[in-house]
Amino acid sequence: MPIYDYRCTNCGIEKEMMQKMSEAPLTTCPECGKETFAKQLSAAGFQLKGSGWYATDFKGGSKPKEESAAASTPCGGSCACH
Repeated sequence: MPIYDYRCTNCGIEKEMMQKMSEAPLTTCPECGKETFAKQLSAAGFQLKGSGWYATDFKGGSKPKEESAAASTPCGGSCACH
C-alpha cells in the first residue's frame, strides 16, 4: 500500500498515512478533528536500476554548442548580448 503525506491547514500537523490507492483522501485531522486535512504532493519513492531505457536515453551527455555558449553569457542566453 502506498504512503501519502497529509497536512492540516488548521493546526499544521503533518502525517504520513498508509492507504489503498482506491480509498478516498482523508479530510478529518486526527489531531484537531477539523475537516482541514489535505493530501500533499511528495517525491516518488522508487529508484530505477539496471540498464533499461532510462539509463541509456536520459543520462547526461554532451550538450549542443548553442546551449553551452548561451550558458556562458551573464544573462544565460536570455537576451541579445551574445
